[in-house]
Amino acid sequence: MKPSIDTIVAIATPPGEGGIAVLRVSGPEAVAIVDRRFRAPTPLASAASHTAHVGAICDAAGERIDQVVCTVFRAPHSYTGEDVVEVSCHGGTLTSRRVMGVLLETGAEMARPGEFTKRAFLNGKMDLAQAEAVAELIHARSDAARRISLEQLAGRLSSEVQTLRRSLMDAVGLLELELDFAEDGYEFLDRSKIRELLNDAGSSLRRLLESYRAGKVFRDGVKLVLTGAPNAGKSSLLNALLKESRAIVTEVPGTTRDVIEEGLSIGGVLFRVVDTAGLRPTSDPVEREGVERAHEQLRSADVVIWVVDLMAPIQPTKEAIESIGSSHVIVALNKSDVIARSSSTRMDIEDDSRALRISAKTGDGIQRLEEEMLAVAVGRTPSDNTEGATVTNARHYDVLRRASRSLTLALESLEGGKTGEFLALDIREALNTLAELTGEVTTDDIMNAVFSKFCIGK
Repeated sequence: MKPSIDTIVAIATPPGEGGIAVLRVSGPEAVAIVDRRFRAPTPLASAASHTAHVGAICDAAGERIDQVVCTVFRAPHSYTGEDVVEVSCHGGTLTSRRVMGVLLETGAEMARPGEFTKRAFLNGKMDLAQAEAVAELIHARSDAARRISLEQLAGRLSSEVQTLRRSLMDAVGLLELELDFAEDGYEFLDRSKIRELLNDAGSSLRRLLESYRAGKVFRDGVKLVLTGAPNAGKSSLLNALLKESRAIVTEVPGTTRDVIEEGLSIGGVLFRVVDTAGLRPTSDPVEREGVERAHEQLRSADVVIWVVDLMAPIQPTKEAIESIGSSHVIVALNKSDVIARSSSTRMDIEDDSRALRISAKTGDGIQRLEEEMLAVAVGRTPSDNTEGATVTNARHYDVLRRASRSLTLALESLEGGKTGEFLALDIREALNTLAELTGEVTTDDIMNAVFSKFCIGK
């Protein structure tokens, strides 16, 4: 499939006031269209690739719109693989739109969302997984998401998938060759080697699939809900984590009656920390509404910190904590500055390996709590991932899951003593499915779904 021969234009920088705005023009007439409205000592038509030129953009009547810098990128050495001109004008919505209007009047077409990256994909500048990494990099909300997106843009995931496909292609090629010589009794690939290859490929796919839990967290962040009895120190803990006085803290139980949410980065991962009303029966209608909202937040939490007041006469039981229905609960035993670590006071929940003594007031134990939050949320940090790529994209996860299922069927055929024809069929299905990830096998529906998520100008 080849892109349209139209020359497209769009503003590539965010709207609003700023030092400069950049317009991107791409297509066979990119240089010619800009050159018709560009006034400079040297025309762009004679400009070499990767050179910048100062001049002015004028409208059809010759009126000067703005002083600009035009940077020329000749095909195929450009982002899209086509001729590209990037026009840098002064920032501001009015100026950039006037420059774009002039270029549209001169023959350019308005670019659709993601069309520049789509053309880069269609012209072989990147595969589909790398194209999706561009969008994820733009929308990255944490340092971890940024690092993983850059790895995928550099082709780490694509490389792993291509290595896997090559080994499967070698196997299916030999199996299909056997079928051509079936009557002569030739066997080109030992069945034990096929078993080893399928097991290795299945292990690689399972590792990638298992990485999705962490990858999704790195991309989307973690919803962390603070809960517990009134006056246990939830708001104090929120302030301690944020290292600022965000929530009101008093000795009066039930101060927090609504949901407070703040963002926090730990180990490059974004945590959305939600402070909620204390859980207790109450006749106060306002506080009762706050308790109900707290339960709503708990139902959608990725990680829960149950804050326990070590000074309270009645302590929650393990059963009470488990009743919230989350498997990712950390118990924070607060006010350890009042009750010394050497104290003999113990509770049954302290036997839980995820129960940590902290002091929201002094900060004691907060760093250890943050480490536990990260471990519970993702199981590891991005820097721990030395084994291979991390999957962050739901489409990639679905492709890998379907490919894994095909390999499982191939193994079942092998163990069932079926002929090479059945083995080749299942392995070929896995190959075609994996090709969807990089875009070697794709449909218009898949491409439209991918590039519709992009902003205009990228």
